[in-house]
Amino acid sequence: MSAVREGLPEGRYGRSADERADRKLKIIGSALGAVLLGVVGWIGWDYVAGQSVSAEVIKFQVISDTEVKVHLEVRKESSVTGVCSLSSQDKEHAEVGRADFTFAQASSRVDELVTLKTTGRAAMIELVGCRPAPSAH
Repeated sequence: MSAVREGLPEGRYGRSADERADRKLKIIGSALGAVLLGVVGWIGWDYVAGQSVSAEVIKFQVISDTEVKVHLEVRKESSVTGVCSLSSQDKEHAEVGRADFTFAQASSRVDELVTLKTTGRAAMIELVGCRPAPSAH
């Protein structure tokens, strides 16, 4: 009696087409994953490295109809002079004050209380942004 075989002997004729396709997909997926990881890392590094001066409004207090005290925490390189812009709005969201504040301290973290003059009673404060001060040559 002879036995009838339905398939090829396993391992005798190399990999099947499915195995070759799976290997190619794994290689392509790994390469695309590495590229994506590199792009995300580069964007993150560019964002962090590009932010040489940043700040956060800790709190503010409306002193009068023409004055607001703002507590700012500024982070910068100690050798950089930073400039931060603040804006204040009234209850109707109309701008009632805007000013730039300069931070030249030789420290990487500065906690400072600044006074923003306004033309009306402020209801909110917005940190517009921070940047390095232009160097005087």
